[in-house]
Order: sequence, then structure tokens, then C-alpha cells
Amino acid sequence: MKIALTMVAAVAPLVIGLAKEKPGNGMPEAARPEVAAAVSAAAAKPHPRLFADAAGFESLKERIGKEELLKAGAEHVRAVADMMVPLPLSERIKQGKRLLTVSRTVLYRVATLAMAYRLYGDKAHLDRAVAEMRAVCAFEDWNPSHFLDVGEMSLAVAVGYDWLYADLDEATRKEIAAGLRRCGLDASLKRLGWVRAHNNWGQVCHAGILSAALALAEENPADAARYVQRCIDMLPISMKALAPNGNYPEGPGYWSYGMHFNVIAIALLEGTLGSDFGLASMPGFREAGYYPDIVTGPSGQPFNYADGGAGRRGSHPALWWFAKRFKSPDVLRYQELENFKAYAARRDKRITTHGHRLFPFVLFWIETPPPSNGPSRLPLVWDGQGPVPITIQRSSWNDDEALFVGLKGGSPSGPHGHMDGGSFVMDTKGVRWAVDIGAENYYGIESRGMNLWSSAQDSDRWRVFRLSTWSHNVPMIDGCQQLVKGTAKVTEVKRDGAASEVTLDLSSLYTNATSVVRKGAMASDGRRYLLRDTFAGVRPGAQIRWAMMTCAEPTVDGDKVTLRQSGKTLTLTQCGAQKGEWTIGDGQGPNEWDSKNRGCRQLLFTVTATAEGTADIAVKFSF
Repeated sequence: MKIALTMVAAVAPLVIGLAKEKPGNGMPEAARPEVAAAVSAAAAKPHPRLFADAAGFESLKERIGKEELLKAGAEHVRAVADMMVPLPLSERIKQGKRLLTVSRTVLYRVATLAMAYRLYGDKAHLDRAVAEMRAVCAFEDWNPSHFLDVGEMSLAVAVGYDWLYADLDEATRKEIAAGLRRCGLDASLKRLGWVRAHNNWGQVCHAGILSAALALAEENPADAARYVQRCIDMLPISMKALAPNGNYPEGPGYWSYGMHFNVIAIALLEGTLGSDFGLASMPGFREAGYYPDIVTGPSGQPFNYADGGAGRRGSHPALWWFAKRFKSPDVLRYQELENFKAYAARRDKRITTHGHRLFPFVLFWIETPPPSNGPSRLPLVWDGQGPVPITIQRSSWNDDEALFVGLKGGSPSGPHGHMDGGSFVMDTKGVRWAVDIGAENYYGIESRGMNLWSSAQDSDRWRVFRLSTWSHNVPMIDGCQQLVKGTAKVTEVKRDGAASEVTLDLSSLYTNATSVVRKGAMASDGRRYLLRDTFAGVRPGAQIRWAMMTCAEPTVDGDKVTLRQSGKTLTLTQCGAQKGEWTIGDGQGPNEWDSKNRGCRQLLFTVTATAEGTADIAVKFSF
């Protein structure tokens, strides 16, 4: 039986149909009447208009004195703004093909300084924000060949220009507006690969250009409406991947990136134009607000498949928007409320360079009272469907030592994909035992002239240890990598009381087997888990490797391994028809370009296929 989120009702999408589009351009000849009218009305209103008008900012100022959470967030913003004032201005310094670090720095600074000024009126914050915007508007461009850089920089300059408009002299307004138009809006007409992106690029870039169009709308309302219409038409291309139940195909790390900007775009449309034009009702979008909690284990670490990191640090401002927009404060209950409080309390200087650049926007979305702690209504077993299916099994939402297992479906050719079809992570006793070591540093590979972004079977991408079959918790037959064109399919997800079982068909990922099936069964007591792999149609005598990455200390005793970490233990016992000798690998890649995987080890054993070309491997995890 398929398990999915059931606490929200399905809503039919209401997205406005495509306006007539110029061939190959992405821009409509004209916006649809309802969009054009909304933009014209917004353009007639004074600044600020992005996210809040003047009355909205005044309301925020009043609430800060009355609401504890809002006050904590606002005082954090002011403290960080104070620390940003003496920092040197940003310069146009690229890292490889990217200006993205600079764009993100500018977004963080301008949003923080401008918000602090609107709330507290310190002219030092105003002057520093204006200096930052003038500096970047003098750049030759914002690196449109890597358009994420333009998207983030456009949002930075748009909000600074809009929020501070009344305090800018006419010459400065013209200077900043000209830079935003030249480097943002005009550039978006020349570099079009991102316009129909199916991944986070569509979410980030459309949000940034939308903000620029709305900030400058009074200059030419009809033209601004065309940019808005393009966003309304094209953003759904990225959002379609969330159907049917909110599973984010690029993993939790890129959820934080893509979904934050997706929220920014919808918040801009609703706050400035009075409508989301049906975007928020697209299938899976509302449920995507629950995704970060569902894929985060009791260890506090998410199931970091694809190019994602293993940490869930700091606050997720977008979750506060989900809580407010859909009247679902439970999306804050599991981790976000406490994460927000901890983040808002930070005053260390590192926060000026490693903070959440979108944190200032959370002040628009905080509502009081916050959710109370209590039992979660989220499912214990989740069948994350969509283009990159995953499954999650957990024994409890309310036990810090609960058993948690994530299993990965999908294809290596998916967005930010790895050769990880069938891979798994596991938590028990608050410890992450089976780990995914995550992504390789992009610049480190690109700087060697290697093509990191081709997913062809023989591409450089699969020579990188962290991305290859070799590093993942998956079966490997005769040392062959998984097939890029193959797909791991979730064929069954079932629950029987407190027990659960999921089944994945990995067969198309292997040329040297006709059938590879992985099953994961959680016992009803939540203290045992059985992972079984069955093989058919392999070469008689084929060598089949079982592997698991871990950061724990292993001790081998016959067919058992005992892992020790943080004063806790976990035992792995081979119990299949074929067994092999446990060995402990160092968990490191063989190439000079492979980053060190500090603290990692790889548990391994190899079995020999039968004369009939079959094999049965099973490992029992118990604690």
C-alpha cells in the first residue's frame, strides 16, 4: 500500500495559461489582461512594495515590542547589520565560472542592512546598504553566463532599492535602477537556458528577475508585466517535480535553495500583486513544506542524497511562510522552532559571512503564538514519489533514539544525481550510522578541467569517488558502476502496525544482472532492521560487493560487526544464503582530486554468485 501525506487536501492548479510567446525568447509579447492590470495597479503605488508596503513595515515595528519571536529575529538582524557596517565592499571576483559567492554575499548584506534600517532607523545601515548596491551596479555585469549569479544579485538590489527608495536621492535612485535594469532585466533576455529549467535554476532565477521587474514597475508597467507573466508561465516547469506529494528531487540541500526562492517568488506575487495566480495550488507544493522534517532523522541530519550536505543547520525561513500561508504551524514543530530560536540568538562574527542570507524575510512570516511541542502528525512511513522517489521509515516521531531509514530511488541522470540507486542512511539512538558522504566540491573538480556536469556513462563525473557507485551504500557486481540511464523504482511500500517494509527494483541500473531487488524491513519494536538484496541473471561466480559508509568504530567478530559511536552501539549480522568476510575500508577515494572523507570507514564484504547466477544477501541491524 502506498503511504503519502494525507493531512492536506489536494487542490487543483489554477495557473494562468501561457501568454503568446515570441519564438525562442521566453518572453510573451504581452501579459495577460489580469496580470497587466495587477502590475499597473502596483506600479501606481509608492515604494516600498516588495513583501510589504510602508504600513506593513510600521506594523512590524509595532509588533517587535510585543511578540517574543519577532523581537528575537529583528534584534538578530540589527546585530548582524551592525557587524556588516565596517566590512569592505563587494568586488567582482569570480571563482572559476561563478560570481555566485559575491551575489550571495550582497543579498545577505543588503537584505540585512535594509531590513535593519526600516525597523530601527540607524543611518549607518542605510549608508552601508546603499554603498553596497552602488558598488555592484557599477560592475560590468553580474555574470549572466552562470545565471544563478544574476538571479540572486537581482533580488539583492531590488529589495534594497525598493525598501530604501524614500531615503535615496534622485541620482542614486537612477544609478541603482539603471544597474538593476542593465545587469538584471536586460541580461535575462540574452541568456535563456534557465528560463525553462526543471531544477532549482528556474526557481532562483525567476524569483530574482521577478523582484527586479516589480521594483522598477513604474518605469514601464506594460513591459514589467511581461517579465511577471514569464515567471508565472515558466516557474511551474520547476514546480511540477514536486507532484504528487512534495518530494524534492534534488534532495534536502537543494530544497533549501530552490524552495526558498520559490517561496520568495510567490510571496512577491501575493504581496505586490494580490494573487499567486494559482502557483501555490500546484500539486505537491503545499506538501513540500513538510519535506525537510520527513527526511530529517532523529540524529538531526537529513537524508542527504544527491549533491546535498548532511547538516540541517540554522533556520529555514521558508517554513514560516508555509506555516502562515497554509495555516499549518506544525511544519515548525519538529525542528524549525528551536532552530530559529538558536539562530536568532547568535551574535558571533562568523554569522556575517556564514549566516542565512534570506533570514531577514522571515520577519514578514512569523506569526504568534508559535506551535506548541507535541506529537507529530506526520507519517512514520513515507513513499516520496515523483521523478526521484525515496522512502522513509521511522519507528517514532517522539523518541530521540528512534530507528530511521531512508532508501533512495531514481536515476544517476537525475538533477545533481549520484550513482546511488538503492543507497540508504540509518539513524538509531540519535546517531547516524549509515552515512552518505555527500557532494564533491564543484570548483575543485572544474578547476582541473574536468566536466563535472556531464552525466554520460564515461564522463568525468563518475570518476569522482563521492559521486560514484564505489562510495555509496549500494550493491556492486564485478566492480561495475551503475548505469546512468537506469532507474531504481520503488515497487512497494507497506505498513503493518508498527512494522514496515519497502521494496526497490534496482535491475535497470545493472547490465550484468536481470534482477536486483532490495528490501528493507523494520521490525515492530523499532529495534531491528533487515536489509535484503536478491540477484538473478548474474554471471555464475560473479563477485557481488555489499558496502556501507560509516563514521563509527567497527569491531569484526565472524559474521558480525559491532559499531561504536558517541557511547552507543549497533550490531550488523550477515544472515543471507551467501555470506562473505567483513573487511574495513578507509572510506577514501583513490584519486588526487577526491576530497578527504574524514572519520569515514567503509564496511564491506563480497559474496560469490551461485552456479545458477543468483545470490541472496541479507544484513540484520540490531541495537
